[in-house]
Amino acid sequence: MKKHFIAFVTILLVLGTTYAQNFTRQDTLRGSITPERAWWDLNYYDLNVKVDPSQKFLSGYNVVRYKVLKPSNVLQIDLQEPMKISAITQDGKKLKFTSEGNVHFIKLKKKQVPGDFNEITIEYSGNPRKAVRAPWDGGFSWKEDAEGQPFVATSCQGLGASVWWPNKDHMYDEVDSMRISVTVPKDLMDVSNGRLERVEENGDYKTYHWFVDNPINNYGVNVNIAHYAHFHEVYQGEKGPLDMDFYVLPDNLEKAKVQFTQADMMLRAFEHWFGPYPFYEDGFKLVEVPYLGMEHQSSVTYGNKYENGYLGRDLSGTGWGLLFDFIIIHESGHEWFANNITYKDIADMWVHEGFTAYSENLYLDYHFGTKASAEYVIGTRANIRNDKPIIGPYDVNTEGSGDMYYKGANILHTLRQLVEDDTLWRQMLRGLNADFYHQTVTSAQIENYLSEKSGKDLSAFFNQYLRTTMVPKLEYKMKGNEMTYRYTNIVEDFDMPIRIYVEGKEHWIFPNSEWKTEKLEGSELVIDKNFYIDTEKR
Repeated sequence: MKKHFIAFVTILLVLGTTYAQNFTRQDTLRGSITPERAWWDLNYYDLNVKVDPSQKFLSGYNVVRYKVLKPSNVLQIDLQEPMKISAITQDGKKLKFTSEGNVHFIKLKKKQVPGDFNEITIEYSGNPRKAVRAPWDGGFSWKEDAEGQPFVATSCQGLGASVWWPNKDHMYDEVDSMRISVTVPKDLMDVSNGRLERVEENGDYKTYHWFVDNPINNYGVNVNIAHYAHFHEVYQGEKGPLDMDFYVLPDNLEKAKVQFTQADMMLRAFEHWFGPYPFYEDGFKLVEVPYLGMEHQSSVTYGNKYENGYLGRDLSGTGWGLLFDFIIIHESGHEWFANNITYKDIADMWVHEGFTAYSENLYLDYHFGTKASAEYVIGTRANIRNDKPIIGPYDVNTEGSGDMYYKGANILHTLRQLVEDDTLWRQMLRGLNADFYHQTVTSAQIENYLSEKSGKDLSAFFNQYLRTTMVPKLEYKMKGNEMTYRYTNIVEDFDMPIRIYVEGKEHWIFPNSEWKTEKLEGSELVIDKNFYIDTEKR
């Protein structure tokens, strides 16, 4: 027990040093479950917004229905400047509120009785933040298509959905369902999440009413506005027919009908590995946007220029990455890891990005074989920087290292080797999506689940790879057929076994921090590259 405590303290010190930075009260208000958030549970949003592309202006309201968990009379709603709240009402009575930066504390008049469902209506307007480098530095992207027509889209992961609409902007509490009604000029179309219920015409404008039947995270809610062409297909999946809808600029319609056949291939691969697509009730959409793409739930956005790879490049350097359209596969993979299983705190963003980066090589595994998938994920190690830990600081809306993508993928690929049973590995991945179906989670929950289902204590494994920047180094020396080896650059109790090949035959060794010596059945030695470690022959 004492050893584990000392190791844990060491990890905390490493994190504290690595993430030494000044956080503000705004960071805490945005990133923590404040008392003004904790007492109520989201049930339903009815978001209504009018978008004026010519003025880059929004106006509308959001009805927030919530369940009272315990009595309180102050409720926190988030809406980022320069957007402004003009009025808040409950049961027809106007409510007072105070603002502190992007956070608004609403004083309720009605008695809040535990178990009751209540509503507030928030009216708002303004010119939302313009995306600087969508989707990484997001907001509203105001572009034009080749014909000079507005081409508009939202992206706001990390930044927060409150950049363009008022909501409870913390990932721990997902709304159970919502309606999204977007009013646009009559010659344009809005595509949002869920299913299109109806379109209303009102003079020079049309309102598109969408309904999301499943829980959805705030940043997954999106608006996409253009003069779209549309086509439809049906995928016969594990839960029956799944509607697939595609919205693209008219000039790209024929290219899309070819490139988007990969959506069917994606669903076949991911339903095999991860289980049924999590949102059959809401359908699946790919929507062209004026930026690279994003994992908006049931409304995945696409801007990869109808090329395979990542804008035509192979991120693995192996050639395998040119066999699929990175944005179709990666962003759709997020339907399982991000939209079905969602982090409570962005510090645990690796749960989204590590598993989804790993899904790229599982797609290759399903369609092109295990050799292709292994070479691909190993090739992506060239992108790992080990600049800071993958898990970031909690409660301040700050993510960890960008290594969460390809270091995360290689962690999972390494774990697949340790499981030594692909049938069990597949059951574990499918089990995650079944047991945490439509839930928000912590990294600890995912780590504990994988330990339990694998039958292995993975605590030191995850502490090593998620909470430090150290890559385990296997040091070894050979004397004839005698191998002496140990690990360096490791946390306490790290003792991950490694597969090697001796004279072409599989053999496992069990290194830890102490030197070990064993005789092998030969002297020709190859260390399996499927394990994410460094090696040094001494």
